[in-house]
Amino acid sequence: MSFGRARFIFGFLVAPIVLYAVYVLYPYGQTAYYSVTDFSGFSPDYSYVGFGNYVELFSDEVFLRALGHNVVVLTVFPVVTILLALFFAFMLNVGGRGDKAGVRGVRGSSVYKFIFFFPQVLSIAIVAVIWRRVFQSNDGGMINSLLMKLGLVEKDKPLLFLAESDSVFPPIHLGNFTFEAPVVLVCLILIAIWGGVGFYLILFSAAMQSIPKDIFEAATLDGATRVQTFFRVTLPLLREHVSVAWVYLGIAALDFYALVVGMTPGPGGGGPNDASQVMSSYMMSNAFRPSRFDSFAFACAMGVSIAILTLLFAAAQMRLTRSRDKLEF
Repeated sequence: MSFGRARFIFGFLVAPIVLYAVYVLYPYGQTAYYSVTDFSGFSPDYSYVGFGNYVELFSDEVFLRALGHNVVVLTVFPVVTILLALFFAFMLNVGGRGDKAGVRGVRGSSVYKFIFFFPQVLSIAIVAVIWRRVFQSNDGGMINSLLMKLGLVEKDKPLLFLAESDSVFPPIHLGNFTFEAPVVLVCLILIAIWGGVGFYLILFSAAMQSIPKDIFEAATLDGATRVQTFFRVTLPLLREHVSVAWVYLGIAALDFYALVVGMTPGPGGGGPNDASQVMSSYMMSNAFRPSRFDSFAFACAMGVSIAILTLLFAAAQMRLTRSRDKLEF
């Protein structure tokens, strides 16, 4: 590469590199620095406290509970979303009635794809308003109203849903960590799945459409059922796409902030009684807590911990799902 060409390319890269350094790298570094101090966010005076904030963080019962909630979301949300998206994508693209023309998708598949994708065009605020009305804990809620009319729920004893802090299974205690699935958290996971399936359905559909139809037709001629075709033909060819989806959904599961804040009770969400608290919502409530002005550095330590956990997850996931043999067709 000639010097003139390199200078030309570098000229276009200067602006984005500077912007990235100023608005991304510098705030990250500043957060990491403040996490080892007692900075309050309001006073310019602060002192170095070492890893005291991190020690306090991993002995904080609410944070450990929030971490357990994130683990539950990470276990359920990506798995169910990917499975549903793969199933619907396969049925829409390959699940049509076979005929002499070969393998084909379901008639009107474009309409179904639009319906599945529609939640993606809604802002999180609109989603929160819609689902809060659905899960409302009185006779004004759509689910409670329906169940009351069917006689399945008494009018004076509605299902609490977003106000229910009891776990759907007995809490699992591992040392200081507690893994549980409060009803309110389960509701949030279901909403996240509803909103996420459509995007990954489109992603997997595009990947399936790039696979030559001859491969599916050959499998059909060899007597393979649709289940066998899915697991032995389609899934191996979509391995890289599934890996990318898993990383993105995992990162979303370790965040999960918007739904918690938009749908759950409490000043910064996470209610009732921290039953839906996740790491990001607890971090924000500590950083901007009106009643406490000395927890900003503690929140910075929490942010650094979340970033490290997210990077470790992404790196581990990419390595575990890395394909050594690149499939070409």
